[in-house]
Amino acid sequence: MDDTAAIPVPDRNDDDFWSTVTTLVEPPWSEPTDDDTFAMDDKVLDAARVLAERISTRALAYRTAGKPFDAALMASPDVQLALLRSLYETKRSVDRLAESAATVAGRGGANYTQLGAAWGGIKRQSARLKWPYAVVRKSAGESVPLRYAGGSAVIHHDPDADAWWYTATAADQREEESEAVHPTSAEAIARATEFLLTHTLPGRQAST
Repeated sequence: MDDTAAIPVPDRNDDDFWSTVTTLVEPPWSEPTDDDTFAMDDKVLDAARVLAERISTRALAYRTAGKPFDAALMASPDVQLALLRSLYETKRSVDRLAESAATVAGRGGANYTQLGAAWGGIKRQSARLKWPYAVVRKSAGESVPLRYAGGSAVIHHDPDADAWWYTATAADQREEESEAVHPTSAEAIARATEFLLTHTLPGRQAST
C-alpha cells in the first residue's frame, strides 16, 4: 500500500515512539483477501482440533489405551461433536478478545464508528451496544479501568503534574505502578497494555 510510506516508523527507544504509536492511523487496516481468510480458517481449525482432542471421549479412550489418536478418527460423529463444542469455545474466545481490542482501541482514541467499521461494518449504535464501556467520555481527573490479556489496570490522572499514570496487575500476578509522566491517557493505556502483554500466563506469552 502506497499510503504506508507516509506513516512514521520510529524505533522503540526513540523519543517520539509512544506519541506516534498512540496516534490513530487512517485507514487502520486493509481489507483481507480470500487467501487471508482461508488461512485464518486453517489456523482456527487447528486450534479447535487441539481442544477437541482434549475433550473428546473417544480421544480419551485412545489415550487411556496408550494408542495415538489417528487423524482418521476425526470422521467419527462424536469427535465432530467435540469439535463443534470446541468451535463454540473458539467463538467465546473471539468475543473476549474482541472486547479487549475494542477497549484498548476505544480508550486510545478510536470512536464507536471506527469500532463498528472494524467489526464487519456494524453501525455506531450497534458497536456501542456491543462494547458499552469501550469508549468513555472522561474528565481530566477520571480513572479509566482496563482489562487485557488476563490482567487489569487502572489509568489515573495526576492534576498536579497534569500527566497520566497507571497501576496494573498482570495475569501472572506481577504488579506495576508507573510514574505520573505520560502526557496523554492514550500513552498511559498503551504502556499499561504493553506491561499486561509482557506478563501473561506461562505458555501464553505474546508474540513479538
